[in-house]
Amino acid sequence: MNDEFSERRVKMVDGQLRTTDVTDAALLEAFLSLPREAFVPADQRDIAYIDEDIRIATSSDGARYLMEPSPMAKLLQLAEVDATDHALVIGCGSGYSAAVLSRLAGSVVALESDATLAELAESTFSQLGCDTVTVVRGTLRDGHAAKAPYDVIFIDGAVEELPSGLTEQLAEGGRLVAVEGRGNAGVARLYVKAEGVVTGRRAFNAAIKPLPGFERVEAFVF
Repeated sequence: MNDEFSERRVKMVDGQLRTTDVTDAALLEAFLSLPREAFVPADQRDIAYIDEDIRIATSSDGARYLMEPSPMAKLLQLAEVDATDHALVIGCGSGYSAAVLSRLAGSVVALESDATLAELAESTFSQLGCDTVTVVRGTLRDGHAAKAPYDVIFIDGAVEELPSGLTEQLAEGGRLVAVEGRGNAGVARLYVKAEGVVTGRRAFNAAIKPLPGFERVEAFVF
């Protein structure tokens, strides 16, 4: 393992996560154990640990990003992931968030619409031994009902609109975490399903890059 990147991982956890109230020990260990540099293009590995979103690809739908470490960790902490949970990552990109989740949950479905990114994620999972992650191709806003219900759904990017079909894929007691809104107007929210009813609450502000495919559909006004 590259000692320089190992030191950067420690600095990321100490300087970006612990300082923003990420305290879950298992989550911190997951971020410490995974080489974030393996999930960015080779020419961007030197900036893999900066506290910004990193562009990893430009797909037919738009630019794709690796989410900034702090909001990603805060969202995952908000979900209170358990070792027996069955989780879904929507828009897994190069696979980093799904890899982190694989250290916390029992099984992870990583949904990706872009074929190149899906193949890259699958290859990286194989190299790192993330054998509890299953990569599937599909339309992101539809989720993946075939392997539902899920105890945790993590949306890897900001959305303007949260499709109702995604919360329908939650198990009883399931949690969905997402950032809704664009730019500095983004708000992290937690949705929980209890007795068949899904309710949501505001958690914290978060400015992260958007996930293509979740733009708000404008209604016609007559």
